[in-house]
Amino acid sequence: MSEDFSPERPQEVADFLQQHPETRAVDAIFADLSGVVRGKRYPIDDLDKIFTHGLAFPGSTFLLDVVGESHDPAGLGFSDGDPDVPAVAIPGTLAPVPWAPKPLAQVLLSFRNQDGRPYPYEPRNVLAAVAERIAALDLRPVVAFELEFYLIDPERAPGDAPQPPISPLTGTRDTGTQVYGMADVDAFDTVLEEITRACAAQGVPTGAISAEYAPGQFEINLGHVADPLMAADHCVLFQRVVKGVAKRHGLQATFMAKPYPQQAGSGMHMHLSMLDRHGNNVFDGGDSGPASATLRHAIAGILESLPEAMGMLAPNPNSYRRFQPDIFVPIRRSWGFENRSVALRIPHGAGHARRIEHRVAGADANPYLALATVLAGAHHGITNQLDPGEPDTGNAGHAFDDALPWRPRRAFEALDDAPVLRRYLGDAYVDAYAACKQAEMDKFESEPSPLEFRWYLQAD
Repeated sequence: MSEDFSPERPQEVADFLQQHPETRAVDAIFADLSGVVRGKRYPIDDLDKIFTHGLAFPGSTFLLDVVGESHDPAGLGFSDGDPDVPAVAIPGTLAPVPWAPKPLAQVLLSFRNQDGRPYPYEPRNVLAAVAERIAALDLRPVVAFELEFYLIDPERAPGDAPQPPISPLTGTRDTGTQVYGMADVDAFDTVLEEITRACAAQGVPTGAISAEYAPGQFEINLGHVADPLMAADHCVLFQRVVKGVAKRHGLQATFMAKPYPQQAGSGMHMHLSMLDRHGNNVFDGGDSGPASATLRHAIAGILESLPEAMGMLAPNPNSYRRFQPDIFVPIRRSWGFENRSVALRIPHGAGHARRIEHRVAGADANPYLALATVLAGAHHGITNQLDPGEPDTGNAGHAFDDALPWRPRRAFEALDDAPVLRRYLGDAYVDAYAACKQAEMDKFESEPSPLEFRWYLQAD
């Protein structure tokens, strides 16, 4: 691309090309309903066009199942002729791709209808609509995601099962781990350090790194930002970084909720506080105690809407394998102070940092949709001044809550009658999401599993 500055060239593009003149291509990307990153790779000469005139993709791309198949949900795809929808670059998201084998850039896209209104089937726009409802209360959410993931060997064990990677320190596969064990962090320090450097290059703030409860499982905290859309963008970009860097090191990274049946699952914890127009945290109870009335209302709304939200917080059959008693994965509508067995944990700390840690979602959830359900519940609780009851103490994860759907199809069916989410996410989106996931379940259940053969062939 010519380095001559065009009057139509956005300053962001001019600055990027000046800093990265060797860049040869740009990935224009977005996350679909399942959180899969899709897009196209364009020659760098098209970068100006991407920012000034935009692109176009079939709108049905946002409604593909987890393996990329269209089921024509709500008549979007085959029935409507699969029309294109205009896409525009999101300012501030143009960044290098450090793990790529050639000089490469990437930019996030957002979609608009032909009349300029946000395309309603884009998950990011779904979140934006809910965030606007919060902003109308003169409140500003502060959000941080906290994700667990596994590094696994690209070579599968028998039956296509995953297996832990070979440790760079010992030359063998670990069969156990020490939670917060520094030896496990040291073993994969090269990969983890490159992940944090790549995140920094893409403007994704990262914090503490810890080894978790199983071989090859790690957690990296993302920094909190006072912009829910940016926080979810960071989550999507983080997952892409982790997978890209792992591949560069001959590994595979997975955010699957429960890759090993007998090991810990991977969660997507969301930390939420809210600021008023003066920058004060409205969750701070001050002299009245650790929980303000606003915090209690938000908790109550999130818990009340949790049965509706499960289909988006746990979007796949594997997601539900993560929910088991007595393993610090919440299985009840519960809240409490400094209690990791509850659904909504209120960590200790100074009042200005008072926040909700939402612990239900799996790492396989779409971050835009997961956060949209949380903000919708919070707004519902605040505006209706709901009461969450007394906080749980002790073990709140000893038994399943019968009001929550613990099978994926039940969770998707719960979206048929979802008064809170339909009011915030829109009937059209909820219908399309449910139709897509139901069709995905039909396809999943149509294929016999190895267990089915082992059990029923011999019983015939």
